[in-house]
Amino acid sequence: MTGPAPSVREVVDLSHPLDDDTPVYPGDPVARFSPAATVGADGYNVLHVRMGSQTGTHVDAPYHFLEDGARIDELPLEYFLGPAVVADVRGKPPHGRIEWTDLAPCAARLGPGRILLLRTGWDEHWGTDAYFDHPYLTGDAAARVVAAGVRTVGLDALSLDETVVGGAPADGFAAHLEVLGAGGVIVENLRDLGAVPAEDPVVSVLPLRLAGADGAPVRAVAFRLGR
Repeated sequence: MTGPAPSVREVVDLSHPLDDDTPVYPGDPVARFSPAATVGADGYNVLHVRMGSQTGTHVDAPYHFLEDGARIDELPLEYFLGPAVVADVRGKPPHGRIEWTDLAPCAARLGPGRILLLRTGWDEHWGTDAYFDHPYLTGDAAARVVAAGVRTVGLDALSLDETVVGGAPADGFAAHLEVLGAGGVIVENLRDLGAVPAEDPVVSVLPLRLAGADGAPVRAVAFRLGR
């Protein structure tokens, strides 16, 4: 005798809305949205969307930094859907470094198939200049995360590495190169990671299937399965 089928519980939206005011990494294309057709003029609505591949809540593929890296449409779908581990690293100052010691409380739960989410709390600065001053993961910490078997790392900030407006990060793009160099993916500009279910959370960050692209926007959600 079989029991009831599993159902999706506690669905949480982890994505920022996309509009003309969406913050972008310095130098990236800004997002622009305008009507291409309207009900009044054409009998239906169509929106003209112009934006870069790294706009809003999005996933980086290895090709973002590696010329011979996998494109977004070549990656295993398992990288974008799986059990999540949320590391609470709030309290860091602007441009603060997230070290391996900050991840110690959740280190035992890291492993193949796990999606690591760094909760910096910086999503509260979305839409302000302070959003660019976010904390970032060090290259050493990223290397240890990858060594644990994790291939998907996300955070609620603009970049996994430091962002310096008008300049280069002091540590370069060490965290990106560690994760993407291992064939993994990075999820940036998440939000509301504090609302991720505490018990057995599952996260979906499935990207648009942009052929040959370095990354793509996602509608990121967290949920849990129950009966």
